[in-house]
Amino acid sequence: MRYIAFLRAINVGGHTVTMVRLRALFGELGLRDVSTFIASGNVRFETRATSVAALEARVESGLRAALGFETATLIRTVAELQAVAAFEPFGAPVAGETGYVGFLRSVPSSDGVARLMTHANAVDMLHVHGRELYWRRRGPGAASRFSGSTLERTLGMAATLRNVTTVRKLAALP
Repeated sequence: MRYIAFLRAINVGGHTVTMVRLRALFGELGLRDVSTFIASGNVRFETRATSVAALEARVESGLRAALGFETATLIRTVAELQAVAAFEPFGAPVAGETGYVGFLRSVPSSDGVARLMTHANAVDMLHVHGRELYWRRRGPGAASRFSGSTLERTLGMAATLRNVTTVRKLAALP
């Protein structure tokens, strides 16, 4: 089965890892046909394993041992990623808006979603659907007070954000 791993804290905050090394590390974990997409911790691979939770734990443990720092790993199947890329909760974007997808460890509780929605405002539109947060930001980044750390802190779980353009390009890969 083909999967996509979204890694948090790769090539930000002083945690620099080349994509060549990242592909090699995934290979050392017994994963096959490994490829990366841009240098922000997006890794496609194949494996016979079917438990996403076990795969996430395996990759996180292997990367921690090899790199010396924690790297939250959020994995989706190709079919899941294609559904994420196709989902558009806000309608067609207009000029000056930027879309993001937040990949979450698990489906957040209704209380967590309610807390998260307190961050929605005229600049930041938020929508939770399954294990993803859809965020549309109006205007420049400086206009927003929302961030990945706000997302993690509010829900109390690991998460990582990707631009919706990146998500769509990854989902469209053969």
